[in-house]
Amino acid sequence: MPEVSRRDQTLADRRGPTNADSVARMRAWVNGKVLDDVDEPVLSVFDHGVTVGDGVFETVKSVAGHPFALTRHLRRLDRSAQGLGLLPPAEERVRDAVAAVLEDSGDGVGRLRITLTGGPSPLGSDRGDAGPTLIVVAAGETVWEPATAIATVPWPRNERGALTGLKTTSYAENVVALAHAKRAGASEAIFSNTTGVLCEGTGSNIFYVVDGELITPTLASGCLAGVTRALVIEWCEASERDAQTDVLERADEIFLASTTRDVQPVRRCDARDLSAPGPVTAEAQNTWAQRSATDLDP
Repeated sequence: MPEVSRRDQTLADRRGPTNADSVARMRAWVNGKVLDDVDEPVLSVFDHGVTVGDGVFETVKSVAGHPFALTRHLRRLDRSAQGLGLLPPAEERVRDAVAAVLEDSGDGVGRLRITLTGGPSPLGSDRGDAGPTLIVVAAGETVWEPATAIATVPWPRNERGALTGLKTTSYAENVVALAHAKRAGASEAIFSNTTGVLCEGTGSNIFYVVDGELITPTLASGCLAGVTRALVIEWCEASERDAQTDVLERADEIFLASTTRDVQPVRRCDARDLSAPGPVTAEAQNTWAQRSATDLDP
């Protein structure tokens, strides 16, 4: 196999994941209705998720037409909704919607997006009384590079904010950070919190290895309680411990964990190259592949 040049790899990292077959495989369910056309207009222009980002969501992997770790994702959706003061949807309703969009989805790997918003509301921050909007979309798999580059960014996560720990649709901060990282040739941006403690990525949790020990930031850092994060901690016996972000400068290995990335080795952090995957990361990848294949709802 020909060697990939640094320039070509940098361009690949900037592009990020590919999702070429998403449109062909996409299916959507909105407030009880499966759409015949995913481009069909169904949301009010006054939906609070559109006007002020008042919503929560979950991204779920699907395998051969079945959602992975759906129970854990629904528990977190419920917690996030309650944190915003939204009425959580009935679990069976969401499960029925997931089944509807995954019907005849084939044997491959895909992704689901479950979104709950404040529903039609007045312009401004006040929420209306029309009730929430619930959306479930199924699409094709997101394909990442075998190993990736990350870039630390100058803006902190607020570990004491009103939305800390909630998976909300208010992602503009992540959009800005990710664009900054991609300009640096990376596929993910890494945040510190307001005290300089290592926190998380825009859509992933971060793990690193020092002296053979696998470590990830605690939830007190302000990071999201990722579903993949929790399973990696459980299955790979990772330690939760906070450290200043400069710990990445001496880490022997780094990897990202998320629903779409699974366990993805990091080959470059800012200007520093790393072995990817290192031995601890490779073991985590193998453990993840074996355990996730044997239990779709761990």
